Amino acid sequence: MVKVITYGTFDLFHEGHYRLLKRAKALGDYLIVGVTTEYFDENRGKLNVVDSLMDRIKHVQETGLADKVIIEDHVGQKIEDIQKYHADIFVLGSDWVGKFDYLKEYCKVVYLERTRGVSSTMLRRQNYEIIRLGILGAGRIAHRFIPESHFVSGLSIEGVYNHHLDKAKQFAKENELIFATDNVEELFDRVNAVNIALPHEYHYEYAKKALEHGLHVLCEKPLALKKSEAEELFEIAKEKNLVLMEAVKTAYAPGFIRLLSMAKSGVIGTIMDVEAAFTRILPEHNVREFNDYEYGGSFTEYGSYTLLPIIKFLGADYKSVKFRSFYDENGVDLYTKAYFDYGKALATSKTGISVKSEGQLLVSGTNGYILVPSPWWKPEGFEICREDPTKNEKFYTRYLGDGLRYELADFVAAINGTRDGEDFKLKREESIAMAEVMEKFLEDRKQKLAERK
Repeated sequence: MVKVITYGTFDLFHEGHYRLLKRAKALGDYLIVGVTTEYFDENRGKLNVVDSLMDRIKHVQETGLADKVIIEDHVGQKIEDIQKYHADIFVLGSDWVGKFDYLKEYCKVVYLERTRGVSSTMLRRQNYEIIRLGILGAGRIAHRFIPESHFVSGLSIEGVYNHHLDKAKQFAKENELIFATDNVEELFDRVNAVNIALPHEYHYEYAKKALEHGLHVLCEKPLALKKSEAEELFEIAKEKNLVLMEAVKTAYAPGFIRLLSMAKSGVIGTIMDVEAAFTRILPEHNVREFNDYEYGGSFTEYGSYTLLPIIKFLGADYKSVKFRSFYDENGVDLYTKAYFDYGKALATSKTGISVKSEGQLLVSGTNGYILVPSPWWKPEGFEICREDPTKNEKFYTRYLGDGLRYELADFVAAINGTRDGEDFKLKREESIAMAEVMEKFLEDRKQKLAERK
C-alpha cells in the first residue's frame, strides 16, 4: 500500500482544494490529510481564515477522498507524521515548490500544479466571496505581492495587465496566473477586485476606471497626487458601495497598530513631536525614482510612509508645511525634509534616494518618548523611554514576510464584511490628507525648480 500525505488550511473549501486532494489520492492507495488549526495558521502567517477547524475537517471528509484526517498544530509535525503513519509520498501545491525539500530524507516529495483561478461559485459557503484579483503592473511591488497573497485566505490572483504584453505574459508565467493582457478592460471584465501597482501618475486614473467598472480597489501609495483626486475616488467608492484602500503596508501591520494605540493612550503624555525617516541609497540610476523627472524622487516614493505616523499621531489639521530638498540635475529630489507646524506640536519627515539617514521613528511626549528602530516601517518592536531609564519598557510584535499580507487580509475582510469598522487603520480623511501634502510638495518643487532656471 502506497500512503500519500498532504496538508492545508482548506478554508472556504472550493474546487481547487478538491482537485488537489483528488490528484494526491491518485498517487497512491491511501490518503492522509492534515488540517491546520487556527493557532498554527496564525503563527505561520496565514491570515483571514473564516471557517472553523471543525467545518474545515468536515469539508475534507465530505469529499470522500481522505482515508484519514489529522490535525496539524505545531512546527515539525510533518516529519513526525510521515514517520508515524509510514507515508511514502508527501504532496503539496506548486505554490510551495522547494519549501519542503527537506522532507525528501523521509519520503518522496511531489509538488502538484495548483488550480489556476477559483470561482466564487465553487464555494461551499455562499455568504463569502473569493476575491478574484487582477494586478495592474508587473514591476517590483507586483512581484512581492504574489508570494504574500498565498498567506491570505479567500483570495485568488487571476491575471495581470501591463501595456507591454510581453512583460505581462512573462509575469503571468512566472507566477502561474490564468491570463495576461495589455487591454485593461479585459482584465476588468475577468476579476472583481484589482491591485494597482503602476507608476504614481497612473494611480488616480486607473483607480477611477476600476471603481467605475464596479471593482474593489487596493491602490499602491500614493493613492493620488492631488487632494481633489483622492476625494473623488472615495466618493465614487462610497456611491458604488465598493472598497477603496491605499496600500501603505505599515498602516495594517500589528506592530504599528499596537504602537499607535499605546501612544494615543497617554503613556508618554501629550505628543509634541514626531520624526520619521525613510532613506535609501539606490545603487542604480536607471530606475524610475531617478528618471521620472515629473513624479519620481524621494518624497513621492517614500513620503507616504513618513507621512503616515505624522498624520496618525497628530492629525490632518496642521497649520503649515515647508519643504527643503536637494535636487538632481533633472529636477528629481534626492533628499527632502518636510517640516510640519501643528501649533502645539511639530513633525519632521525625511526621505532620500541618494542620502542615507537613520531610518527610525521617534515620537516625543511630555512624559517620555517612543523609539522605533530602523526599519520602523516594518515594525517588530519599539521602546518606551522615560526620564528615568530604569523605567524604560520594550515591546515586541511579529512582522511576517514582506508585510503585504496584512493589507491584503484587511482588503479581503473589508469586501466580505468580516471586519466591519476596521477602516481606522487608514481612514479616508488620512489618505486624502496625504494626497494634499503630495500635491503641495509637487507644487513647491515645481516653483523652486523654475526659480533655479
